[in-house]
Amino acid sequence: MTLEIVGITVLGVFLFGYIIVASIDFGAGFFNAYSTVTGKQDVLAKIIQRYLSPVWEVTNVFLIFFFVGIVGFFPKTAYYFGSSLLVPASIATLLLAVRGAYYAFTTYGGLKHKRYTLLYGLTGLFIPASLSIVLTISEGGFVTLGESGPLLDYWALFTSPLSWSIVVLSLTAVLYISAVFLTWYAHQANDDQATSLLRKYSLFWAGPAIITATGIIVEMRTHNPEHYQRLLNVWWLFALSVVLFIGTVYLIWKQRAYGVAFGLLVGQFALAFLAYGLSHYPYLMYPYLTIYDSFTNKSMAISLVIAFIAGLGLLLPSLYLLLKLFLFNKDYIRGKQNDHV
Repeated sequence: MTLEIVGITVLGVFLFGYIIVASIDFGAGFFNAYSTVTGKQDVLAKIIQRYLSPVWEVTNVFLIFFFVGIVGFFPKTAYYFGSSLLVPASIATLLLAVRGAYYAFTTYGGLKHKRYTLLYGLTGLFIPASLSIVLTISEGGFVTLGESGPLLDYWALFTSPLSWSIVVLSLTAVLYISAVFLTWYAHQANDDQATSLLRKYSLFWAGPAIITATGIIVEMRTHNPEHYQRLLNVWWLFALSVVLFIGTVYLIWKQRAYGVAFGLLVGQFALAFLAYGLSHYPYLMYPYLTIYDSFTNKSMAISLVIAFIAGLGLLLPSLYLLLKLFLFNKDYIRGKQNDHV
């Protein structure tokens, strides 16, 4: 295995970790806001607050590792993606700052105003939508090389069916992942009312999530035929992903083994993520940039691999302790301890 593959694999692990953890976070915020609008805040507010209180400070650690790593391992990505992502990345950064401020003021300052709750919930939709533009741009057809460097064709980007398909997938996937996890979490807390409501959300968003994922593959056929053919070559990974999806929906429908259902969901997205990554290999951006012509020097690569593996070695045990001591601590999850950590 070459250093290029090791580097992109390490980055893939951090990116997938962020997708799962951030999706739960973003979805929880949206469901909290939605329950406020629909008058069901008393059902979900406590469960969601107990989840968010101990984890909001560590959610973006995965994202920070990924962005530092992508520039460290593949310096040319800053050249090709930098100017192109100036607007969407700035929007995402601003929205992340808004979320961080909301976390701080609600957790430590007692801020409870309805309008801030709604703003916080909407950021849970806008952030994944803005970040998903990176995936769209990587498919090619939106960036041209001019005299001053890479230029992003915003008109082509915002009128592309593929672009909007990816945006919709990011939204449905966030809500589906979050609903399934929170169903399990509410069940662990013996909160039957919250479990029932979140279970309905899980079943509702399951369909749109799988439909939009399929829609992206269909759109890829005309937008990027080369990648589409590579996707067909790993069809069996997508087939296994669908099997796990069916298993998740079945368990939630039958109201049993919610923890297993969430495990199947993580496996489903892991297989789909792997299939997409393998089919996208070796390109970082079609057709200009691959992992081989943009890789850093050998000594830097080895140092980064060691640093990131060490970071992962610290991060995973920390998350385990967070889950054990807070999220799935029986006293904490059932509200017998102070909700504000």
